[in-house]
Amino acid sequence: MISTKISILPYLAEYMIGKFNNFVDEPLKLDPHSDLYCLIWDLMRKRPINASPVDTGNLSFYLPDRRVGKSPEVYNHLCPDSVILIEQHIKKLFNLELHQLLLDNHSNCRPIQDIQVIHKFMCMYGIDSISEDALVKNFYRWREATVKREKRREYARTKKRAEKQTTKVSSLSASADLSAENSPESVREVSGRNINNSPSLFNFQNP
Repeated sequence: MISTKISILPYLAEYMIGKFNNFVDEPLKLDPHSDLYCLIWDLMRKRPINASPVDTGNLSFYLPDRRVGKSPEVYNHLCPDSVILIEQHIKKLFNLELHQLLLDNHSNCRPIQDIQVIHKFMCMYGIDSISEDALVKNFYRWREATVKREKRREYARTKKRAEKQTTKVSSLSASADLSAENSPESVREVSGRNINNSPSLFNFQNP
């Protein structure tokens, strides 16, 4: 198996090593069924001639190896843009897990403080390159943005329902007016009015 190294944010590297490698400082073996494994597989490319033969970084892992397709012996290079995509994916995994823990704590009427939830999370994965305060602020920013987004969506849905209701009422009113105009009473009334106002066919004048 061929391994490589990439440089990502230190706390994300600590998270990956603590969660998936049991704090062992050796290449991480990715789950073949994970999205991260598939992402790295897609990003693997042939090493350019001018690229260094030795990769450096704070996160080491084995390259995906499948029976058919790219061979890690040839496709063993991850360009800077690919590393950014991998870092973003790991950050999403990190935030999903941490934010879910905090939301579960809130749904249970916050038996412990948010800062304590984050401290436990960091100890669980051996994360010490970022502070609890930074992660708390990040969670609050994410929650505020999510609430605002949900409010905008709800406003848009309410507005759309109101527009549909107005259109429906207008359509029903127009149909009612058309039915009233075509009713027998209305036709007789209009016919009688036309007959009374029309000139008589037998208009005799006295000599």
